[in-house]
Amino acid sequence: MVAVLTVIAVIAGAVLASVNAVTAPQIEKINADNLAAGIKAVMGSDDIQVADPEEIEGFTAYTIGDAEGNDLGKAVVTTSNGFGGPLKVLVGFDTEGNIKGYTVLEHAETPGLGAKAGEWFQDKILGKNPGTCNFTVSKDGGDIDAITASTITSRAFLLAIQNAYNKVIAGTDAETGATSQAKSDDCCCGEGEGECCEGDSCESETPCCEQ
Repeated sequence: MVAVLTVIAVIAGAVLASVNAVTAPQIEKINADNLAAGIKAVMGSDDIQVADPEEIEGFTAYTIGDAEGNDLGKAVVTTSNGFGGPLKVLVGFDTEGNIKGYTVLEHAETPGLGAKAGEWFQDKILGKNPGTCNFTVSKDGGDIDAITASTITSRAFLLAIQNAYNKVIAGTDAETGATSQAKSDDCCCGEGEGECCEGDSCESETPCCEQ
């Protein structure tokens, strides 16, 4: 019986290894194609030259030029912790540090709420410079309107871009630590993102505030 199970395990391992050998290069190519398309999107041009990536203390940065080799800025991959887990963003900056575009590469946010980050900020942050504006949500006194009922996701998204700007563009220290900032006094009795009751009050000493 043990011998039979051993043979089955060996065969299964061999099958999995062969499948991985076939699919891994395809997955790698798909990821590379998606990244290339993403860089073109966030830089607003298909006619660009992309330099080899630089790793800058946790950030992956690509220097972008036009067809003549003129500097157009940088595309940066940056990650912060959202409501459901890591939130990875690709953001494009021009040579002055203004945001040209962004795309969300990975997230684990609540469908229909935090997942809106891919579209929500398109008309709210493009053209803005994290070095010259208060690049936080309006609930925290900043200049950017948060996703409705998804403040934690919004804070994480903006922090990811702010950190990319600080470290890669401005060359200053990026912020670290938890992305959930101090809660506002407004609270509700929901237990998760999207279950908040704006304007309601709670008797709980540890209320679930707006996410």
